[in-house]
Amino acid sequence: MRYSLTSLLKQTLTGHKGWTPQWRDAAPKAEYDIIIVGGGGHGLATAYYLAKEYGLRNIAVLEKSWIGSGNIGRNTTIIRSNYLLSENISLYELSLKLWEGLEQDFNYNAMVSQRGVLNLYHSDGQRDAYARRGNMMRLNGADSELLDREGVRKLYPFLNFDAARFPIQGGLLQKRGGTVRHDAVAWGYARGASDRGVDVIQNCEVTGIDIVDGRAVGVQTSRGAIRAKKIGLAVAGSSSRVAAMAGMRLPIESHVLQAFVSEGLKPVIPGVITFGAGHFYISQSDKGGLVFGGDIDGYNSYAQRGNLPVVEDVCEGGMALMPAIGRARMLRNWGGLVDMSMDGSPIIDRTHVKGLYLNAGWCYGGFKATPGSGFVFAHLLAKDEPHPAANRLLLDRFLSGHIVDEKGQGAQPNLH
Repeated sequence: MRYSLTSLLKQTLTGHKGWTPQWRDAAPKAEYDIIIVGGGGHGLATAYYLAKEYGLRNIAVLEKSWIGSGNIGRNTTIIRSNYLLSENISLYELSLKLWEGLEQDFNYNAMVSQRGVLNLYHSDGQRDAYARRGNMMRLNGADSELLDREGVRKLYPFLNFDAARFPIQGGLLQKRGGTVRHDAVAWGYARGASDRGVDVIQNCEVTGIDIVDGRAVGVQTSRGAIRAKKIGLAVAGSSSRVAAMAGMRLPIESHVLQAFVSEGLKPVIPGVITFGAGHFYISQSDKGGLVFGGDIDGYNSYAQRGNLPVVEDVCEGGMALMPAIGRARMLRNWGGLVDMSMDGSPIIDRTHVKGLYLNAGWCYGGFKATPGSGFVFAHLLAKDEPHPAANRLLLDRFLSGHIVDEKGQGAQPNLH
């Protein structure tokens, strides 16, 4: 069923009894051309673009739980391409362009809202760093605008400009950035892939990878063995554990990243704001809740929950930036399991096992990269060569030393 004003009116007149399921609840077949392990945003987007761009149909997406149960439903919904290094800007800008046309592309309301992303600076050094970043963004085709204090004050007069430990001096604005409804992204890609013949298989956990003479030939799952010509791994924080099934040790650590939402409030924050003197970012959802987050928990974990010290740290950052937030009651929090690479940048590449491909290491940037990640991973799986937007994000860069260190923090995943 194609969604449109006509279909909505038709269903209204018939008591909304004709709506069909969003996607087929497929049962696994014995063999596929391509298996995507991981039914999150990246895995579903990969399957969607394999079907849409390359006409491939004999594809399965295997999800150990239900669609949307992982990081795709456990994030702060922000999209942007305001990075410093060309290797990252090209991929995230590709993703942002795909976001801009996504709803028309897969005929689903993902609630894409380009309300702007503002990174605040609080010192001359930060100003110079953001000026450099903005110039790099423009050189790579992304939009940016460096604001002074008064420029920021016009947008957000309620921020703590002067009576703060770190007075606001200005900010770097990307007007095309914003937010997207994360659950709708998962549902839209699942629906689009399913409509094109892809089998979206839930409650199907991969328990082993079958390798014969150095080639991956299939997977063992909780629903039986499935053969495949190619296997793509897109399992975020579980990347190390799944890759270990193929005898691989990845340059990745898994950490918990918490997010929070307040009670519903009247509109107060029109865009996305990040605090330059601490790790704090905030926006307001369409339901009125303030959605915010900060640092990872700082210790290795495979749990989708966090701890109280990070709650305290994030709330302190919010109070320093906008003291009025102290009057809002926090409604709930949740945790996503993020795959932190050694240089803070993703890995999209073939592995040493023939027929086995890897999409991992997204750190904080996984959700915003969803369309671009799926697009370039589909290109790799279909053509066996890296997409131009991801040709530096290869696994062997950690062996050769050609790292993509966006933050300049070295090989410490917890600092990225």
